[in-house]
This record gives sequence, structure tokens and C-alpha cells, in this order.
Amino acid sequence: MMKFSAALLATSLGFASAFTSSDVLRTQSTASTLRMSDEVAAAPEETSSTAVAAESSKADLESMAKGLNPTIGYWDPLGLAGADFWNQGDDATVGFLRQAEIKHGRVAMAAFVGYWVQSNFVWPWPNTLAGDAFPSTDLSPEQQWDALPGPARWQIIAIIGLLELWDECGGGNPNHKHYMKGGKPGDYPSFQNFRDEVHWVLDLYDPFGFTKKMTQEKKERRLLIEMLGIFGFLSADKIPGSVPALADIAIPYDGQVMAPFFADGSFFSR
Repeated sequence: MMKFSAALLATSLGFASAFTSSDVLRTQSTASTLRMSDEVAAAPEETSSTAVAAESSKADLESMAKGLNPTIGYWDPLGLAGADFWNQGDDATVGFLRQAEIKHGRVAMAAFVGYWVQSNFVWPWPNTLAGDAFPSTDLSPEQQWDALPGPARWQIIAIIGLLELWDECGGGNPNHKHYMKGGKPGDYPSFQNFRDEVHWVLDLYDPFGFTKKMTQEKKERRLLIEMLGIFGFLSADKIPGSVPALADIAIPYDGQVMAPFFADGSFFSR
């Protein structure tokens, strides 16, 4: 277990160093216009004029990009920022794209940590009402998912759907603006209404305030590590030898990582 943990950590750091210049990281942000971290949502009290501008329009993004990364500047080769999604205007389109970018980064973070945990630990309590244990760490995380009972997988997906609904509805707070209507992309609403009406629960995003003092550089480096890390693990398991650094710890997987119910031969199976 310790060997795997050490190898996993070393590999993830290796991914970051392979794609990141230390000189650039010391002097400037590595994000391009549509590759921004969730700094604005994480630290509203540190809002600067640049951060405020990032909440508005395509023109603001072009201006902001020069400050974030003078080397690359504004880079949107597909012209998505001006695509006017659903005829809602450029501002709403930019909000949608930034929300999607931030969300994808957070999903990668959760997946990276989840992969590490599932590869090393098994929860001590029963997995089912019948008393069945959780899948063993002898299986890869992908195999562990397939080994879960179908209802358990549906429950996980249903919870994710409810979290999405909570976000889209602003957590029931009429003052929480939607990200396509002037709100902050990535500003996931608090669970305060849920705590008041149902029971106490931690907020989903940064409940302990760890990111409030984190610099932009560290946030983007973290995003890079975890995005490359999770795809490195998936690739190593699915295509043996595709990631040489993980060759000794990868567990071959012959299923479909993009089809969550492949093992059942049912919905999303192909």
C-alpha cells in the first residue's frame, strides 16, 4: 500500500512538472482565458478589479487574459465566447463556459482523490443492507465501480443530479444569481437552507476555507496535477503501457470507463 501511495504521489507530481515551466509558474499564471481556476468563487473577499471584470463579458476576458498570461494572451480558437449559446448573449455564453471549465476542474480533483482512496482503503462498514463488504483494493477503481450493486451506482448518480439541481436553483436563495445571469461562475451555493430546514451538513465547496489563502498559481498547479493525474490513471489501466511511469501499479481494465453501466449490459452500456 505504501509503495503504491508513494508511486502515485511521485507520478502526479511528475505529470505537473512535465507540462509546466517552473520559471513561468514563478512569474505568472499559467491559465489562458477559458482555463481559469475557481479563485473568484473561492475567495470573494479577495476580489480585485481584474477578478470583478472576469464576471462580465468577452471584452473583459480579453483584457483579463493579458494580465493572467502575457505570453499566450486571449486564446479562443473556436470562438466559443462569441457563439451566443441559446441566443442568450455573449455575457451568458461566457458565464456558461466558465462554469463548465470550473466544474470540470473540480470533478477532476474529486476523481483524482477518489482514485487514490479506492486504491488504498476499504470502508470498514457494510456496503449493503445484506452486510456485503465494499469491493477489495485488489481491484482497480474502475473494477470496483463495476462490482458495486446496480442500485448503489444509481444512488450515486442520483445524488450528483440533486447537487446539480441545487446549484442551478441557487440553493433556494433568491439573492444567489445564476452564472448566466450575472452571477459568479463556480460559486456553488451554500447548504444553509438545508441546514435550517433538514439537518446539519457541510457545504460542498471548500467547507473549511482552505483555498481562501491559496494563490492563483497554486490553484492552477493543483488543477493541472489532478486533471493529468486522473486521465493518466485511466489511460494506464485501459491501455497497458500507455503511461510508462504507472506500468508497475496499473491494473488492466477491459471495461468501458465512459459507460458507467457497462458491466450490466444496460443503460449507458455502449
